[in-house]
This record gives sequence, C-alpha cells and structure tokens, in this order.
Amino acid sequence: MAKKKADTGSIYKVIELVGTSSTGFADAAQNAVEAASKSLKDIRVAEVTKLDIKVEKGKMIFRAKLKLSFKYHAGM
Repeated sequence: MAKKKADTGSIYKVIELVGTSSTGFADAAQNAVEAASKSLKDIRVAEVTKLDIKVEKGKMIFRAKLKLSFKYHAGM
C-alpha cells in the first residue's frame, strides 16, 4: 500500500501597510497595494482595517490602513 503524502496546505504572511492619497480612500488603499506588489509575490487579500483623514495645511490626506496577506514561500 502506497503512503499518502501529507497535505501541508498553504501558509500566508500578513503585514500592515498605510496608503495615502489626496483624492480618496480607494486611491489610498490602491496605492498601498500597488507599492507592495513591486516587492511581494502572490498577494492574496487586502483587508482595510482603518480609514482616517490627516489634515495638513488645510488639505485632506486620506489614509487607509490595510492588512495585506501573501503566500509564504520557504527561503523568503
């Protein structure tokens, strides 16, 4: 009888990022994901955990805090 290989499943790493934009929350989140995708492989989920607005010199800066998960590869 052949031995059945154990299912190791998948492992994901989660990091937190804050994206900013002068135009809106969606752009702030998109800026964070686009910046992260330049150095991370296999991004899977971006969960927005907090939205806020910073006021600088009378102008609003939209901020989106994200938990970003990506597939973990051994040796990274």
